[in-house]
Amino acid sequence: MVLETLNPMQYNITSLLPDTMPVATVPVLILMCFLFLIWNHEETSSIPGPGYCMGIGPLISHGRFLWMGVGNACNYYNKTYGEFVRVWISGEETFIISKSSSVFHVMKHWHYVSRFGSKLGLQCIGMYENGIIFNNNTAHWKEIRPFFTKALSGPGLVRMIAICVESTIDHLDKLEEVTTEVGNINVLNLMRRIMLDTSNKLFLGIPLDESAIVLKIQNYFDAWQALLLKPDIFFKISWLCKKYEEAVKDLKGAMEILIEQKRQMLSTVEKLDEHMDFASQLIFAQNRGDLTAENVNQCVLEMMIAAPDTLSVTLFFMLILIAEHPTVEEEMMREIETVMGTKTLPKMFRYLYDEAIKFITNFFTTCLIPQGDRDIESDDMPNLKIVENFIYESMRYQPVVDLIMRKALQDDVIDGYPVKKGTNIILNIGRMHKLEFFPKPNEFSLENFEKNVPSRYFQPFGFGPRGCVGKFIAMVMMKAILVTLLRRCRVQTMKGRGLNNIQKNNDLSMHPIERQPLLEMVFTPRRNTNEDQGD
Repeated sequence: MVLETLNPMQYNITSLLPDTMPVATVPVLILMCFLFLIWNHEETSSIPGPGYCMGIGPLISHGRFLWMGVGNACNYYNKTYGEFVRVWISGEETFIISKSSSVFHVMKHWHYVSRFGSKLGLQCIGMYENGIIFNNNTAHWKEIRPFFTKALSGPGLVRMIAICVESTIDHLDKLEEVTTEVGNINVLNLMRRIMLDTSNKLFLGIPLDESAIVLKIQNYFDAWQALLLKPDIFFKISWLCKKYEEAVKDLKGAMEILIEQKRQMLSTVEKLDEHMDFASQLIFAQNRGDLTAENVNQCVLEMMIAAPDTLSVTLFFMLILIAEHPTVEEEMMREIETVMGTKTLPKMFRYLYDEAIKFITNFFTTCLIPQGDRDIESDDMPNLKIVENFIYESMRYQPVVDLIMRKALQDDVIDGYPVKKGTNIILNIGRMHKLEFFPKPNEFSLENFEKNVPSRYFQPFGFGPRGCVGKFIAMVMMKAILVTLLRRCRVQTMKGRGLNNIQKNNDLSMHPIERQPLLEMVFTPRRNTNEDQGD
């Protein structure tokens, strides 16, 4: 009896299952096998990165960029999977690269000059196939770039030194405009005002409301950063886009008014040579039919926002680092004093000089003014090597722009990895600068630039056909502003408030989170260097 019970032949197996089960099971099994084959096929990619996982991988990948920010997401993927990683943005295959040889390859070749980003997002901010920063129409970008190259080099490069000195002194004389109720300086706001003023004087030349335009630029940048990688469905929900659209419209409207004032000024001046700046060149190009009004407006807008957007934050981080590293400040000041000739008269002779200067004529006054009383000039730039190394090390250790976005225009192979036409590329140069060559990659140290650094290991501005067109003038501006400010003020952070304590947002670029007291600093007037030399 027991044996019969255990004997499977005693049962009709099919009678134990519903009659409909085989009919429903077959298509389910076929679908599962099909999905399994797709999954396995996608997993055979030779490039490290998260799995496709039946389409879930791309959704999670894009979601991570939206949630963490572009910079943080890139660092996460490189840290997790290696220095050459495949992910997806908007369903498009995207490579994140932080290996120097691969980064160098992408930068130097013409078939990587295009950018990528949400079409609807770029259209909203005015950068889709327009301007220079994110213009992915390479033919139009080639037509626009010479206007920027001419404005940012040659005579403009030399003029910018005097403009930076003048603007820095002027803004230091009215620090009350950026001083908080407790007497501290809102340094980021100060740097933005100086950058906007210098850009306006060299490229546009129309009086403007600094405070209002600085705020509009901040809001525009927030919109740019927020919309760059948003999926198309985001733009179908009007209330989500509204504040960003208004921010863009606000700055565009202000720029259009300023450009129209420039047009009117050009129509009335007698000597055009004195007013042929960047905006004038664009306006005349439009009059010839080479550019549209939209092209002119967007190019001027991008030229005006570039320095207040990135260089201002870069200088802010530099001042924090100077305050945190007094020995570095001493090295820089010794070099500045030597180059600028500040060690001139002993203290006892200085008193006699100051008394005599009240009575002698302007001619003799001019002859007797010590060399150290002059401001930085173009001939001083090559001699400020310690200052230059400080700038480089600051940009390496605490970058603002730490990634570069490109798109492959043809099939290629990078370090053995196949790259298909249309693939998005993100160069994680911020991480690259901490991986190779430098003796102290995770520390702030001028030793990292004591020796000549090969260009393949350090590219804060990029290079090649789509390298930063303003990299030379940016270095000039940073040197001129730092030297002018440091010769007049000592900078201090509040106790316990250093670079590592400042909350930062690493998205399209690295920015401190606004409205935190850690952004404030103390400026103390520096004693005359001649008085420090003794009798």
